[in-house]
Amino acid sequence: MDRIQYERTGPLLSLTGVGFRYPGKKDEVTALREISFTMETGEFLCVLGPSGCGKSTLLKLIAGFLKPTEGEIRMEGRPVRGPDWHRGVVFQVPTLYSWLNVRDNIAFGLKMRRLPKEQIRNAAQKYIGLVGLKGFEEKKPYELSGGMKQRVSLARALANQPEILLMDEPLGALDALTRQNMQALVRRIWRETGNTVLLITHDVDEALALGTRIMVLSSRPGRILNEFHPDFTRRYLGEDGEKIRYLPEYRELRGRILSEIIGENGTE
Repeated sequence: MDRIQYERTGPLLSLTGVGFRYPGKKDEVTALREISFTMETGEFLCVLGPSGCGKSTLLKLIAGFLKPTEGEIRMEGRPVRGPDWHRGVVFQVPTLYSWLNVRDNIAFGLKMRRLPKEQIRNAAQKYIGLVGLKGFEEKKPYELSGGMKQRVSLARALANQPEILLMDEPLGALDALTRQNMQALVRRIWRETGNTVLLITHDVDEALALGTRIMVLSSRPGRILNEFHPDFTRRYLGEDGEKIRYLPEYRELRGRILSEIIGENGTE
């Protein structure tokens, strides 16, 4: 199943003057203000910021779960009006169907699109292999570890071959070793599939290990404070990947990003 390619002259994703306000008991709460940026195909954008800055709200707006209060979001030049399989989502807590096995969870979205049975079967098996779950096809979610459940969630999102993969702190609840292994898996899949990825995270090291671009949001109402363009994720793919976090340039950039976030926390 090949990803559909659209002819376009603009970016894959664009946000222009996006703001969002939640209704409150007395007054509205402004979560995001004047968010404008674009993403091109193949980018891996990590969004960082202090707690409550609107990171997850931003992802929900791009996914189409929420509608902007101000501004506009466009995908492939078309306004985002609601959820769409072209934008795959992986949440922090795996949202698997407990009554379905691994294969059927991964195939669920394809079945909802009423694709041919052979195409569904081949796609499910392909992504089972890609996330390292061969031999677990018949297992139910309750038989899987936390890391394996997230592999199923990732495979299910990828099976639809979305134009962009949206990940909302999907590794945050995992133990340190599982999280490191999952980061390596996400990095490898990004390289092999060419997917465009937007990852929400609170972990600076995770952003540096995965992102080709890092965006830092301010405290609420979230606005874009700064952007960085590291190249560490490509270097992690080499033989000495784990040594990268000890390089002077890595430590220097990590310190700069942390200073931005800590400075924002201090103003809350």
